[in-house]
Amino acid sequence: MAGLLKRLVPKRFRKQEIVIPVVRLHGAIMSGGSRFRPALNLASVAPLLEKAFKMKDSPAVALSINSPGGSPVQSRMIYQRIRTLAEENSKTVLVFVEDVAASGGYMIAVAGDEIIADPTSIVGSIGVVSGGFGFPDLLKKIGIERRVYTAGENKVMLDPFQPEKQSDIEYLKTLQLDIHDVFITMVKERRGIRLGDDPDLFSGKFWTGRKGFELGLVDKLASMREEIMARYGRTARLELVSGGRGLFGRRQPGVGTFLSQPADIAGAAASGLAETLEDRALWARYGL
Repeated sequence: MAGLLKRLVPKRFRKQEIVIPVVRLHGAIMSGGSRFRPALNLASVAPLLEKAFKMKDSPAVALSINSPGGSPVQSRMIYQRIRTLAEENSKTVLVFVEDVAASGGYMIAVAGDEIIADPTSIVGSIGVVSGGFGFPDLLKKIGIERRVYTAGENKVMLDPFQPEKQSDIEYLKTLQLDIHDVFITMVKERRGIRLGDDPDLFSGKFWTGRKGFELGLVDKLASMREEIMARYGRTARLELVSGGRGLFGRRQPGVGTFLSQPADIAGAAASGLAETLEDRALWARYGL
């Protein structure tokens, strides 16, 4: 009721209050996603970013990041959207790291004009990793013959059911080095002279927020609330930007397929288990 009455009062008579929109960028970064594992990607966060940056009276947008990384493509697209919106709307971007902003999570973080972390946050991991499994003898053991027909000698490169080839590994490495170079360039362009002189800075190594501050990966050690109050006064208010609501005020569900048959549900559950294990592996790299 108080909020409604406040909105009915003409703006010029209201007590001045600074509102800082907050967008949460949490989770592993990947395209797609499912009901078992919501994904952090451009499609999922673009509407929230648009809404936050369109708040005309807000001098800044706060981004809460908690991500172990994932897709470099999605990470870079989120980064680019943040910078475009910041420039179009003349907003300061303040990034606040929670548990971790590593790998792709840190790539998104450098979109901020300043990066603020907790002393015990994990930051960095400026590198590129690819992983998978090999099953070259599995089908033979269970009596299955695999038949693959291709046009193009490299169409089955890195096939997990064939023995690993050195030429495939070398080619994958060239792709990783290219992506790594893009990542390094982004960090250098955004962090500039704030970066420290450490030979491990771009090695894929990661650090605590306190060490990251010493290395120039982080600008300040503080919590979101205390930093916003210090910058904009005790009356400043944080406002979490969330998705729209559907009928009867319910949260709109994410994009997905409706499952009605038992086989569909069982298949989705098995897929969800695999996704969960993959997700846990990403977080486990940073001791989380």
